[in-house]
Amino acid sequence: MKVCVTGAGGYVASWLIKLLLSQGYTVNGTVRNPGDDKNAHLGKLENAGEKLRLFKADLLDYDSILAAVKGCDGVFHVASPALSGSVSNPEVEIVEPAVKGTLNVLKACSEAKARRVVLVSSIVAVIINPSWPKEKVMDESCWTDSEFCRKTNNWYCFAKTAAEAEAWDYAKSNGLDLLSVCPGIILGPMLQHTTNASSLILLQLLQEGYEEMENNERVIVDVRDVAEAIKLVYEESGAQGRYLCTSHVIKNQDLVQMLKETYPNYNYPKSFKEGRALPELSSEKLQRNGWKFRPLKETLVDSVENYKGNGLC
Repeated sequence: MKVCVTGAGGYVASWLIKLLLSQGYTVNGTVRNPGDDKNAHLGKLENAGEKLRLFKADLLDYDSILAAVKGCDGVFHVASPALSGSVSNPEVEIVEPAVKGTLNVLKACSEAKARRVVLVSSIVAVIINPSWPKEKVMDESCWTDSEFCRKTNNWYCFAKTAAEAEAWDYAKSNGLDLLSVCPGIILGPMLQHTTNASSLILLQLLQEGYEEMENNERVIVDVRDVAEAIKLVYEESGAQGRYLCTSHVIKNQDLVQMLKETYPNYNYPKSFKEGRALPELSSEKLQRNGWKFRPLKETLVDSVENYKGNGLC
């Protein structure tokens, strides 16, 4: 019942650790600096005093990852380099850390003889594929077109796709029991006190007051449902392959209208123009394994109340 969670102080990892601790797991969590105040919320989780140990680790430092993974039955690789600001060399600053970091985790799992590994990938490793037939539902068989991402300088999506693809190549070559979960935009309350990229999407809708915004479709899933999905596939003996983890597809204008019903006084976008439509997506594989998700309204209200409590809006 001992597992390792990488990137323990992050948004998804924090909720996953909270869930695992509540279910009796002992957790090794990797963080850059265990004493950093941004990780303080982890020590306040139920059972953290007895069952959570934080390891100082860097994904590019193999030995530090191995130390955290040793003795663990399973590993959840949640950590991922984030795209923040401009970069001069995206191949080196974004792609290489994502791929090398993932491979370091998998190699450590092989050496430590972990029973199963769950990689948290992303929907962006699935949906950016111009050649996918528009009438065909996107499922786990669809992969993002890496070369299209490279040509369009979409380095975050390229990195997520490359990291997952390399992970599958490694697992197949080395007999590692690997699963991947590919969530959409993750919303819901935060356990940590620092904002993350997906929360900023919602905060911008509430605060920025855009004169006009593209009416793009958003693929949304609740962070608590993502944590449940990750734990579910790990515990399901017959689980295999990739799992899309999405629950709601909604246009920006409809999302704003839903927010206004409960929170009418924020600085919402003033108008919308035609935006990007997404192909139909299916999380049927995950649902067949018993995964359920909460209503979008619940996710939005819990998110906004959490932001208000943290003085963010």
